[in-house]
Amino acid sequence: MTSVQASRKLYLASGNAGKLREFRALAVAAHSNLELELLPQYASLPEFPETAPTFAENATGKALYYSRACADMVFSDDSGLVVPALGGEPGVHSARYAGPGASNDWKIAKLLAALRGKKGAERSAYFVCVIAVAQMGRVIAVVSDKVDGEIAEAPRGSGGFGYDPVFYFPALGKTFAELPADEKNARSHRGKAFHRLMEALDS
Repeated sequence: MTSVQASRKLYLASGNAGKLREFRALAVAAHSNLELELLPQYASLPEFPETAPTFAENATGKALYYSRACADMVFSDDSGLVVPALGGEPGVHSARYAGPGASNDWKIAKLLAALRGKKGAERSAYFVCVIAVAQMGRVIAVVSDKVDGEIAEAPRGSGGFGYDPVFYFPALGKTFAELPADEKNARSHRGKAFHRLMEALDS
């Protein structure tokens, strides 16, 4: 028999309430004892420059940086879309692929233009997510996972965010934007990485 554990506070180094909702839904679905909140001081602190060449370096650096402003555990994720036929782009530049402040529609339009004329395996892609946890300037855990798919010829669906409307998941015959939130979370790179995180913290 497992004992009931007291809840543990974990602060997300982000001002993105939508991302927090997604992580909270993952924690609830897994019956986790983690209590997730946005880092209160986030907006008032100088922004961490995510300029490293890898997802792991960006996630870890960000978690370490913001953990120095909080006594509790702080976590950060860096995630994005990788298209091998485009040399790994958008990659770590996924959020800024079409320039600073570009809308999701613009980023998708640029991606589809870059893939114009490519067929079959040339449209293979994967989402990757790295999550790092730190406490008072010390790394606690770094985990990662990914999900494989393809880039659709045109956007489909109205759910999700980012590149979800063109990320086609062959196993279900739908884009991520066509999946209900709970179904997407169960299969997504972020969902799988978060489960790894919970396992790492429990151990």
